[in-house]
Amino acid sequence: MEKFYITTPIYYVNAAPHIGHAYTTMASDVLKRYKRMQGFDARLTTGTDEHGQKIERSARKAGKSPQEFTDTISAEFRQTWENFGFGIDYFQRTTSESHAKKVRELYQRCKDNGYIYKSSYTGYYSVVQEAFVQDAKPGDVDPETGQPLELVTEENCFFKLGQFTDRLIAFHEENPDFLQPETRRNEVLAFLKQEGGLKDLSISRTTIKWGIPVPDEPDHVFYVWFDALTTYMSAVNGTNLWPADIHMIGKEIVRFHAIYWPAFLWAANWPLPKKIYAHGFLLFDNNKMSKSRGNIVRPEPIRQAMGADALRYYLLREIVFGADGNFAYDAMVTRYNADLANGFGNLASRTLSMIHQYRGGVVKLCGKQTLPIGVTISGAIEGYERLDFSKALESIWGLISAADKYIVEQAPWKLAKDANAAEQLDTVLANVYDALRVVTVLAAPVLPDSCARIWKLLGFETPVEDARMGSLEDVAIEESRSIRAVEPVFPRLDMKVTIDKLNELEQQEAARQAVLLGKTAEEPKPADEGTEIPLADEITIDDFVKVDLRVGEVKFAERVKGADKLLHLKVDIGEAEPRTIVAGIALVYEPEKLIGRKVVIVANLAPRKLRGIESRGMIVAASLEGGKPVLAGFLEHVPVGARLK
Repeated sequence: MEKFYITTPIYYVNAAPHIGHAYTTMASDVLKRYKRMQGFDARLTTGTDEHGQKIERSARKAGKSPQEFTDTISAEFRQTWENFGFGIDYFQRTTSESHAKKVRELYQRCKDNGYIYKSSYTGYYSVVQEAFVQDAKPGDVDPETGQPLELVTEENCFFKLGQFTDRLIAFHEENPDFLQPETRRNEVLAFLKQEGGLKDLSISRTTIKWGIPVPDEPDHVFYVWFDALTTYMSAVNGTNLWPADIHMIGKEIVRFHAIYWPAFLWAANWPLPKKIYAHGFLLFDNNKMSKSRGNIVRPEPIRQAMGADALRYYLLREIVFGADGNFAYDAMVTRYNADLANGFGNLASRTLSMIHQYRGGVVKLCGKQTLPIGVTISGAIEGYERLDFSKALESIWGLISAADKYIVEQAPWKLAKDANAAEQLDTVLANVYDALRVVTVLAAPVLPDSCARIWKLLGFETPVEDARMGSLEDVAIEESRSIRAVEPVFPRLDMKVTIDKLNELEQQEAARQAVLLGKTAEEPKPADEGTEIPLADEITIDDFVKVDLRVGEVKFAERVKGADKLLHLKVDIGEAEPRTIVAGIALVYEPEKLIGRKVVIVANLAPRKLRGIESRGMIVAASLEGGKPVLAGFLEHVPVGARLK
């Protein structure tokens, strides 16, 4: 049996599991189930990344040692995945000795091959991103998070990443399927082709102690990415599973996987993974869910209120895998009622009820199929193969719609009253039964619990996951099959009752997780108009007049490649040429809708580089709860270049 090795990201334990973690793991679990139903020996690895400065600080805040803290949060991840029934084959912790051994092996191979040296480095460091920020200046903040940068000087071990610039460019250009979707590949190539190429990479730290010690360097511990990425190998060390067939990740960690990881592996003379797929962000109120914003949604309350399959179906049907997608409770309940309760569940209930009512629970199978079985099977398989789960489900639900229409057109309730239509009734019941059988198999990777129940109702004794999608049309036609008593699988949900329950459970789960993280659970505070925001320190009028605020008009706007929050703007403030400004407003404002808009800018701010673009000024905006920016504007006509006083 051919192997197929899948990995999720190795989740950082500075936060408890949220729906973003669940999304990637869920998609990986769907892919594993699909591959097994295609005859592969599919295996899935996940785990927890437990080293680094953030963990030291989080543990200190929680009043625990780093080991106690990571033990607690790692166990929380493992328990959450067990609650959801994910088919995890290997769960690796970066604090395990088996992992440390593999990291040391990677280091030694890279060093022996001449790719590691020791030097000192001074730079501005983002604790949140666990990385030095290039071209940063005093007072700068992390462009992705808004958190202040820390000036750090230390002795590091460096990896000669710069030597791999040309090889990485050639590799990504010659292997377009290695990194998908295409937008991610284009972003990586643009980054690699920046002037000056890649810089050598620090792979150790001396200012922190919580990490794997570097051999022969007693004051050094390994930098988080040299450590964490190796988990994909250490988890399956001693097996024949490496190289991975696919790394499933979120797009925020593309660079580490598509640039650092291949370079590390080449330097060690180890094979590369076969594919990397980076999905988009889950948005809540059009903002990326994140711990720092406090707008995360936890998966466990949804499982308790609606079931794991409801969340699986909503995320994989509603959001095109690879793109950003908005999450909302009301949309999830609406999708559940429309597609699961009124769609799949209703077809199962109608079909099985008619077989019981008209044929005493026994369906006579036949080879005369008039519903689009073959087209549905090929469409679903194509969607799964491309990781276009939404398209696969759309194809499957197309067969549900066709079966519903067929039932209405054939009117079996009328045929049952006509003694001369017995054979026609048998054919109708056989056709809808077979459609239900095919739907149940094809949907099983996404809806494993529900499809297992329906499969048993259809009269099958073997597990639904033992069925093979590629041979669904080749199933031997039996003379008859006895089905089980009908039972509801997807009961309809009341919108208000369900959302109230979800909100209640979410608050309870947030409080429980806060205790795990050593935080004080607080009641959520409504964002009222009158909420008082503390004022900054007072300044004099002399300080204020130093700030040159000007009216500008946006002439050009586009997204900054590789930075989801940033827009590259050209703003006319009455000078000979429009100003180039980089603004962190991309999650709220569409570039094309900003053209022609009047804005306020700080015109005399010292230039600084963000993602390789020199920004000459700053857009003025209000910052609402959750960090959402709202641009300052005018109700009356104000000429371009006018100064605000």
